[in-house]
Amino acid sequence: MTQARPRIAILGGTGDLGTGLARRWIKSGYQVIIGSRTKDKADAAAADLNSRLGTSAARGDVNLEAARDGELVVLTIPFASHDALVDEIADAVEGKVVVDATVPLVPPKVRTVTVPQGGSVAKTTQQRLGDKVRVVSAFQTVAAAHLADLDHRLDSDVLVCGNDPEARRQVIELAEAAGLHGWHAGRIDNSIVSEGMTSILIFMNSHYKIDGAGLRITGQPHRES
Repeated sequence: MTQARPRIAILGGTGDLGTGLARRWIKSGYQVIIGSRTKDKADAAAADLNSRLGTSAARGDVNLEAARDGELVVLTIPFASHDALVDEIADAVEGKVVVDATVPLVPPKVRTVTVPQGGSVAKTTQQRLGDKVRVVSAFQTVAAAHLADLDHRLDSDVLVCGNDPEARRQVIELAEAAGLHGWHAGRIDNSIVSEGMTSILIFMNSHYKIDGAGLRITGQPHRES
């Protein structure tokens, strides 16, 4: 019996990363709620997705209501807005998996790694939301433009960090649905590595003129027969 796919709420979903992930997940058969600070903006983004993909799988709402209605919640929000939104949605996400893709970019020095107070953004999210929420860190190192182009074959891996192995497994499944390869990368504390890699990749894109540098994990995992 096939397990039903969770309804995904993407908060900050009108941005490049949120829109790119939404396109990939809708194409794979997921229902998506696009969250934004204003309902008009969220509705417009959802309508555009439905029009482009020939579907009715997307709808829009304000971030808080999207978080209430989503069975799994994804944060694709700017670092400057992060803590306030996490506090706003705390009651709405109790008992859920929250995927945090936030990167601690501090303009104008976005090509320099910033270590936020608390060790990492995702670790702070787990602390603010408490033990009744399973926070998973993922998708920080994926080029948003490549996600948005459904004809582009993604050549990138995703590090998935979180304290709950089953929640990590769910997010690895989401990565696979988006055309990526996800890897268990340990506890939420390890998120600082993937968060920091974003600044390094931004630098490399500029220095080497790469169109969306990403990560690849080499080697083959041992699989028991």
